[in-house]
Amino acid sequence: MKTFAYAAIFAAISGALAAPAPTKSNVVRKRAACSSAVQLSGNVFKNKKLHANIYYRSEIEAAVQQMSDASLASAAAKVADVGSFLWIDTIERIGILDDAIAEVPCDDVLGLVIYDLPGRDCAAKASNGELAYTELSRYKSEYIDPIVAKLKANPNTAFALVIEPDSLPNLVTNADLTTCQNSATPYKEGVAYALKNLNLPNVVMYIDAGHGGWLGWNDNLKPGASMLASVYKAAGSPKQVQGVVSNVAGWNAWQLSPGEFENDEDGQWNKCHDEKRYVQYFAPELKSAGMPNHFIVDTGRNAVQGLREEWGDWCNVNGAGFGVRPTSNTGDSLTDAFVWVKPGGESDGTSDTSATRYDSYCGKPDAFKPSPEAGTWNQAYFEMLVKNAKPAF
Repeated sequence: MKTFAYAAIFAAISGALAAPAPTKSNVVRKRAACSSAVQLSGNVFKNKKLHANIYYRSEIEAAVQQMSDASLASAAAKVADVGSFLWIDTIERIGILDDAIAEVPCDDVLGLVIYDLPGRDCAAKASNGELAYTELSRYKSEYIDPIVAKLKANPNTAFALVIEPDSLPNLVTNADLTTCQNSATPYKEGVAYALKNLNLPNVVMYIDAGHGGWLGWNDNLKPGASMLASVYKAAGSPKQVQGVVSNVAGWNAWQLSPGEFENDEDGQWNKCHDEKRYVQYFAPELKSAGMPNHFIVDTGRNAVQGLREEWGDWCNVNGAGFGVRPTSNTGDSLTDAFVWVKPGGESDGTSDTSATRYDSYCGKPDAFKPSPEAGTWNQAYFEMLVKNAKPAF
């Protein structure tokens, strides 16, 4: 029986470690914020569009300039208008928030990924963070506190936050790893601190919950919900937490029958073979554990199925394509929106076996090669995502 304790499950959720600064000349400044303070509640995506942030836009515009195929370039240029989350994955990157916030119009919500826990990515190498597991105080004072200050300083702007991908789920399934044991306390205390202090009227938060192939295994559903709920409660049950986010930087289909790995020998031990079924089975467990149970689901790169050799293969999956654009029309009452969390085109990890942060998953047969360090731009991979997009651009 498998309980999905893949040691390197999701370094794919590395952020934009090397994203270039936008060129002001090619950024259209939009009407900044609203005329009065924003008060968010419920499903913010019903009334506000996920913002197409200037940093990902600048990457797309630079990528288009490299294309000689006019038809492909035309399609690729349209990606810049798709809303996506901006990863704040280092202390230094907090500095990009001012420009990002300044051009958000009132009818948009700026998506941010909060991703810099001490001992980050404890079960893989590709997106290890800047803070050691002993540096919880730095996480609080140098990372979370400055972000809180910037969001407080912009009460007329709406924010949707994805809270710490690849953290709490690892404490459920990879507790046998020394690295994750070391990170357990700073993960739980760090996430609770983030939830408590980012609990602002103009903010809505979703805590990372892995995906159906991670916490969706039958034996992981209840412990997973218990872990997330315990941290939510430790934060004082903040009212701006709407629920959880699934499939961050992931490849799972929203709805597929049979699921990609459903007919595997151990498929019987998992009821959640697509993300819709994960919502169906995990949401009640979250409610029972005492926390909000609404979902947002990352559909940024899940257009093509049947590409992975194993469910746990997460790195730069070859043959992938951009998936369904962000929308609140999900057809499921507990799924607030399909969103793009991972910026498509930014690498999950390097295929260079000599690199310090090389992870063997990035060298597997189903991983795209060559690929650069996590977070840096991979032009060929981006072009593949455009070509294989469903729906097409």
